[in-house]
Amino acid sequence: MTNTTYINDFKEIITGRRSIRSYDPSVKISKEEMEEILTEATLAPSSVNMQPWRFLVIESVEAKATLAPLARFNQPQVETSSAMIAVFGDLNNFDYAEEIYSKAVEMGFMPQDVKENMMNSLTAHFSSLAPEVNKESVLIDGGLVSMQLMLAARAHGYDTCPIGGYEKDKIAEAFGLDKDRFVPVMLISIGKAAGTGYQSVRLPLDKVAQWK
Repeated sequence: MTNTTYINDFKEIITGRRSIRSYDPSVKISKEEMEEILTEATLAPSSVNMQPWRFLVIESVEAKATLAPLARFNQPQVETSSAMIAVFGDLNNFDYAEEIYSKAVEMGFMPQDVKENMMNSLTAHFSSLAPEVNKESVLIDGGLVSMQLMLAARAHGYDTCPIGGYEKDKIAEAFGLDKDRFVPVMLISIGKAAGTGYQSVRLPLDKVAQWK
């Protein structure tokens, strides 16, 4: 692990996480460590393992300048974070099905005949899948990977803030992506917190959970 402050206590990772809006601008995350964090994030579950998440790591001065007017109410995060990670969902995620399932066979996770049956079934399923159902699934999977990304960042000693208030209808094109294919899920700022952040209230469990 490249970061010496890596946290091993999972409870501390969860309870210590805060949504941070101001970061130490002198702290930069290396590409190697960012790749580790993103790789750990991609261990999140997804529908039929299609892994529809796509990450855009916005870290250069030029890229942040492009993002700034699209995230007008989150300028401290844009300006001070090590990076802003735009999480997208790929509506064409089934394009990678053959690669994913073939690799599963190669690694001994799945027999060839099971892979072939799965591919036949999934090909039929995706060919008739309603666009709104596909989008809903992609957004759910995008939410799962985003939370895992924030926990992975925390384990590496970094802080994050999920951001939903930005120009979702413009961000894909602003960075040269096909807006009809890549659905914005959220922005996540990442870096070393400049302060401790604020604790927030959670509803008691009896308000949010039921046993039957």
